[in-house]
Amino acid sequence: AQQGRVREKVYGKQKIYFADQEQLPAASDAELRGLDGEIAARSAQLQALQQSCRHMEAELKDLNSSMTTPEIAKEIEALRKDCASYTEKLERIKSATNHVTPEEKEKVCREQQLYRREWRRRKRMATEMLDAILEGYPKSKKQFFEEVGIETDEDHGVVLPPTV
Repeated sequence: AQQGRVREKVYGKQKIYFADQEQLPAASDAELRGLDGEIAARSAQLQALQQSCRHMEAELKDLNSSMTTPEIAKEIEALRKDCASYTEKLERIKSATNHVTPEEKEKVCREQQLYRREWRRRKRMATEMLDAILEGYPKSKKQFFEEVGIETDEDHGVVLPPTV
């Protein structure tokens, strides 16, 4: 710094040293344009390399997430076993002699509808009767059900089956 090759700046207790740029030769306009062109070329080259790097990283990610040849072989073997078991099950079902006839199915469906209607009718009657009792009852509905020992469908998670 005393010889003038390096400059010194003081900021409080800190000192910063840097090269004295006045001693460097000034660049001509042609040199500056040449350097700007080189910077542009290097920037384009950098972007191309970054794009190539991103493409290769994406390809690597795809390859790492895909299955290896031994894994694929195991998967194929497992799928073949599943297919064979399903084929065997299908054959057993086809060869079974205890198929349900359409008439039997229709009969069961009619019975289910009858029982469903009866369930709904009886539930409605019980609900109306309990509501009539609760009109003059001084306590809550929940307390009444506990005293009498009434268990509802909702208490046990029972729902009406859907129509078929």
